[in-house]
Amino acid sequence: MTIHREGKVLLFWLLIVLVAGNYLIIYFMPDARVLSNVAVLGSIVLYLIILQFFRSPIFKLPTDESLVYAPVDGKVVVIEETFEDEYLKENRRQISIFMSPINVHVTRSPIKGIVEFFQYHPGKYLVAWHPKSSTENERTSMVVTHENGTKLMVRQVAGALARRIKWYVKPGSELVSGGEFGFIKFGSRVDVYLPLEAEILVGLDEKTKGGRTPIARLKA
Repeated sequence: MTIHREGKVLLFWLLIVLVAGNYLIIYFMPDARVLSNVAVLGSIVLYLIILQFFRSPIFKLPTDESLVYAPVDGKVVVIEETFEDEYLKENRRQISIFMSPINVHVTRSPIKGIVEFFQYHPGKYLVAWHPKSSTENERTSMVVTHENGTKLMVRQVAGALARRIKWYVKPGSELVSGGEFGFIKFGSRVDVYLPLEAEILVGLDEKTKGGRTPIARLKA
């Protein structure tokens, strides 16, 4: 387990602020033992909460190219047929995974392929499980094309707390299955738009691990 690069600066300055705050309390109110103890304990708890949010697990990337892997840690909240009207322009099977603030928020490519399309959209900050969050919230849309021609759209969607989406790809970028392509801060969701003939391997409310849990099998 490592700390993700998106959290290193924040964690450094947070540590400085918490240490300075506790020092000032102890220096100016030396007799307020209860207050200083509560402040120290609260600072430790807060720091650990933020620290675990930016954790980035290390694991062996998958190699089975027939499988589509979960792009993030979280819980499956949507499995439905829908029309993808931004780029693919066809009916697709949508699987949406909701991430709570305690989940790892690294976003990973579900398949190996080339980024054919990428677009950032500013937008609202509806709660991530809201039906309109996929089309009205701040979001990114990425289409990855496998060497066999299969195209998948992956959409990062900001939630009520997630006010910053990060991505590290552009059209033409090469991705490996389970490889990192972005990060979303503090609660959000990711949608995957699969071909209708793909075999779905997960159910509603099932927990997923990014880059490790198979969510579908592509047609040979």
